[in-house]
Amino acid sequence: MEQQIFKKVVRLMGNRFEISAAGNDESRANKIIDLGISEIQRIEKLLTTFSDSSQTQQINESAGFSEVHVDQEVFDLITRAIRISELTQGAFDLTYGSVDKSLWNFDQDMKSLPAPETAREMVRLINYKNIVLNAEKRTVFLKEKGMRIGFGGIGKGYAAEMAKAVMIKNGALSGVVNASGDLTTWGKQPGGSDWTIGIANPDAKDEPFSYMKISDMAVATSGNYEKFVMINGRKYSHTINPKTGLPVSGIKSVTIISPNAELSDALATPVTVLGVKVGLDMINQMKQIACIIIDDYNKIFTSKNIKIT
Repeated sequence: MEQQIFKKVVRLMGNRFEISAAGNDESRANKIIDLGISEIQRIEKLLTTFSDSSQTQQINESAGFSEVHVDQEVFDLITRAIRISELTQGAFDLTYGSVDKSLWNFDQDMKSLPAPETAREMVRLINYKNIVLNAEKRTVFLKEKGMRIGFGGIGKGYAAEMAKAVMIKNGALSGVVNASGDLTTWGKQPGGSDWTIGIANPDAKDEPFSYMKISDMAVATSGNYEKFVMINGRKYSHTINPKTGLPVSGIKSVTIISPNAELSDALATPVTVLGVKVGLDMINQMKQIACIIIDDYNKIFTSKNIKIT
């Protein structure tokens, strides 16, 4: 039997995951895909803020009071996230969870931005430097009462990479784990060609504006087409600038291509926050990372190491 692509679609971590594996045995491929799904479910339990039993929620509930002992992988993920925060000068910040969600519902009832002084008061608690890690005791402590961390900017990519690792370990020679556009690939398609990935069109997200052929690479896109509000004729995305507390505008979408989905996921949001010039300058200084930006006027910008046709 010739190789085929077998896939399953599930809703996990609040997102649509499409998990694919190439193979010539449907039963075996589906078992491997199920192992990938189980791994994502395991990570969701660790990282969710919607369960009192999750380690993330325990960290948040203990903010300002006590340190929390966590699993090594949670500790390591937070450590890597802090490095991204340092790299992006705080444009990526796990403590964005401190912002009151009721002010950022991004639904049709939201008719105006909060006053700048209100936003500044809200972001007072957003500061990755107030995450205290103790490697010896493997504990996490949030210095300020009311601080909250959330993995919305890195969790999907991490889960995709972990699912990929489990699938490879169990014999999947090639496949794709796609977490609502944040995806990681390995191996080749049946027939030997690279995987073809569509770059989302921010004006019609189901119609890619361009395609790329990749293998053993990961792609993540952050765009204002998923959640946004129109206020006085201007579109504001759900991406919040951690320094101002106000929604970002000016960029429709940012796509990051790198060898790792966690890294792609974590860099897409800060490039949106930093803006076209600063964001591209940052990416151009990194090895093996490429970037495509579409601004509000549909102008396409790319990092030096990529060409869009």
